[in-house]
Amino acid sequence: MDSMPPVSALGAPAGASLAHDLGFNLGVLFRAYVKASNEVVSDIPGGPRGYQVLAAAVHGDAGSQSALAKRLGIDRTVMTYLVDDLETAELVVRRPDPADRRNRRIVATDKGHLAWKLAERHLRAIDSHLLGEVSEDEERVFRDVLQRLAARANEVDRLDNACELVQDLGSEPAPTSKPRARRAPADRRADAAS
Repeated sequence: MDSMPPVSALGAPAGASLAHDLGFNLGVLFRAYVKASNEVVSDIPGGPRGYQVLAAAVHGDAGSQSALAKRLGIDRTVMTYLVDDLETAELVVRRPDPADRRNRRIVATDKGHLAWKLAERHLRAIDSHLLGEVSEDEERVFRDVLQRLAARANEVDRLDNACELVQDLGSEPAPTSKPRARRAPADRRADAAS
């Protein structure tokens, strides 16, 4: 019986040249960030997407529900359920838009501001933990370069629906069946409504 090859600190077979592999390193960092951040936002309805909507509402950037859905790449029907859930949790309210009474603006409540502050504090701690090995100057350069690369990648391969990306990234092939995407409760409700 063959023995398993030794494994490096990165989790790759020892001797493999993954130390400088962009995809591998991005994957390791992304996995660590997603696991930690999902834990932080798990109490917010909709998890990471709910947090994004709440953050936009806290900063006054939410605007109308349909505009925010488009900007975040979330299906409008899913967005409706997501905002319903955030409203039920008393984190946001819908208010008439003074500029256009047909639209509703998403506004954070006091409870929503507190939930965002707590989540934001924990997310910054995750950032500090993951970037703890780099200096402040290196972190600033890293964030700037990452932002530019992400913007360029989005120009080349535009992300129009973040829900599909989340489903693609959450897909894990089962040993004997086709891969299935994990879906959030809001996604399942949207399917049930159609």
